[in-house]
Amino acid sequence: MLSKAGTLIAATAALLLAAGAQAETIEVPVGAQGDDIPVEQLRGLNKHQVNARLGEPVTIQGPIGEPAITRWEYADFYVYFERDMALHTVKKHRG
Repeated sequence: MLSKAGTLIAATAALLLAAGAQAETIEVPVGAQGDDIPVEQLRGLNKHQVNARLGEPVTIQGPIGEPAITRWEYADFYVYFERDMALHTVKKHRG
């Protein structure tokens, strides 16, 4: 039989486990983080389409690796491509 202290510890552990099961995951999309710089959703567009929408990038890095990953840099964000397809648009950190 459990003592009062043992019962209290068991009850506290059960409460903590139950609280953990109720935890909520909050995801903040990258486009919603930081300043309100509008970043278009470009996923699935090819390089020609991105260039038509945004103009020439400031710099281009890559392609690197297999599959070939290329990063186009614009003033406030980066666009990452796998081969010719846009994967992600990421805002630049403003510290």
